[in-house]
Amino acid sequence: MSRMHPTRAAGALALALVSVAPAGAQTYAIQGGTVHTLAGEPFVGTVVVRDGRIADVGPDVQVPAGAEVIDATGKQVYPGMFDAVTRIGLTEIGAVDVTNDSREQGDYNPHLQAATAVHPATEHIPVTRANGITHAMAVPEGGVISGQASLIGLDGWTVEEMDIASGAAMAINYPSMQSRRGFGGFFLGQPRPFSEVKEEYEAKVAELDRWMEGGRQYAEAVEAGTAERNLQLEAMARVVNREMPVLLEANGERDIRNAVEWAGRQNIRFVLTGGREAWRVADMLAEKNVPVILGPTQSMPNGPDAEYDEAYSNPGKLYAAGVKIAFATFNSSDSRTLPYEAAMAVPYGLPEEAALEAVMKNGTEMLGFGDRLGTIERGKLANLIVTDGDPLEIQTQVSDLFILGRDVSTDNKHKSLYEKYRARPKERVIS
Repeated sequence: MSRMHPTRAAGALALALVSVAPAGAQTYAIQGGTVHTLAGEPFVGTVVVRDGRIADVGPDVQVPAGAEVIDATGKQVYPGMFDAVTRIGLTEIGAVDVTNDSREQGDYNPHLQAATAVHPATEHIPVTRANGITHAMAVPEGGVISGQASLIGLDGWTVEEMDIASGAAMAINYPSMQSRRGFGGFFLGQPRPFSEVKEEYEAKVAELDRWMEGGRQYAEAVEAGTAERNLQLEAMARVVNREMPVLLEANGERDIRNAVEWAGRQNIRFVLTGGREAWRVADMLAEKNVPVILGPTQSMPNGPDAEYDEAYSNPGKLYAAGVKIAFATFNSSDSRTLPYEAAMAVPYGLPEEAALEAVMKNGTEMLGFGDRLGTIERGKLANLIVTDGDPLEIQTQVSDLFILGRDVSTDNKHKSLYEKYRARPKERVIS
């Protein structure tokens, strides 16, 4: 084996160190664009990014010496969008089992974190961020306590580079009273006796209560110095001590009422997710100050007797009642459609400004990350997008993208395929 000359070795080491230096260390100045801070009125000005954060922002901010200038003249600068419940990084091709790692065996897995299964090289991430989504909550699924959701920035070679908060929230699917066997929705199954439905439901809630009580007892044992470490109960202790919020999924009107009542009895921090029939209990949710992360609006009505616009008008009805809402896709390949889920609600009663807040700011505030993300303010993480128009419009293009202070390319598989087939040779005519 040949030995490298010491001088060359030192040079190679220096080059390697330069290549792995964090991109967030570079200083950028986004200059001349209309800045929509979502913390005040828009203005034409400058946003300075340094060390991964927003160092300065305002109409009269000077460009620091040595900063790389991004000319945003005539463009719009917004906070990056947040997909508040996704499977991104956990699922590649839904129909191919070996590319899915979003669920674990068993119904109770509070100790598991989604971040350990996130695949940074997934093709879905570049496609998603090119549409203005800069961070997402990767949420496990399945069972009753699915595990811990992880808040990630959508850029990085490793999960560690993407990580914002690994144990950001606990995903709990509140037990539903299943009155029929088989498929739901349009494919109604066979009805079940109510006594059977009630007994099954009460057993599941009782088991969930036991896990909550186990978390309380474990926290007391830790305080007393008598606990043997248990990762499952350690995670539940964070929930019952209100250190970790719960993503509490419920969709039907009855299930939502039951879930909210249960969460109040347990005295936990929680956000209702799904909320398909939340409009039916909007006043109750507003009265109890329950925030809601809604699933896709671009979806079919819930059953043959539902109004055609049920999903479209749900956000506007909740907003009108005073309920704080955010949007999510609950998906991986469709995470890129997040802005259009919000846009679909605008013609059906949701003000456009509220729709923007619901994909940029509200979700972060609901989950306790509003001090780090969601608006363009000094000191916050630099997750920003520069666009040529309204980000909720399908024609709008994202020209520049910053994630955790890094200037990120918008290249992705969709774009490369578009360019490939747009440049295909013209049909040859053989005479």
